[in-house]
Amino acid sequence: MTRPWHVLATRCNDTATTTGGEDARADELIAALPERAWRRLSVGAGAHGPREYDWARIPIRTGWRPGRGHWLLARRSLSDPTEIAYYLCYGPRRATLLDLGWIAGSRWRIEECFQQAKNEAGLDHYQVRSWRAWYAHITLAMLAHAWLAATKTLAVKGESAHAIRV
Repeated sequence: MTRPWHVLATRCNDTATTTGGEDARADELIAALPERAWRRLSVGAGAHGPREYDWARIPIRTGWRPGRGHWLLARRSLSDPTEIAYYLCYGPRRATLLDLGWIAGSRWRIEECFQQAKNEAGLDHYQVRSWRAWYAHITLAMLAHAWLAATKTLAVKGESAHAIRV
């Protein structure tokens, strides 16, 4: 069975198993990296221009499957170098630092989508007491958000909303 690739945010005090087999805190592993391990990368456009950060990674865990790897990834703020976010990563052994940074940065686009759905489609206006009711509400709110996004795109192109086929 193949495990799906992932980049998962984690806390600074979570432990990771090093390639030597010892457990260490994420912040301690990253603090031990030399300054040359950090690379300044842009992981996409933000509301105020490119989202640039300093990024570094360190291999973790032992017994990698053929062609796969595990890393601890760190994202450091340019304006406040003490502000560091940590991620546990699993993916192809050839994954670059930029690949992992782009995947970690995609979280911003997902959060932006949910914020838009809250503002435009009432995603956050539910008071339900069961999983089924919550599931129905979130499904309809996200469907409404998709419809609004599609019609807005068509309006920008000068096309009619009737062009959308369900």
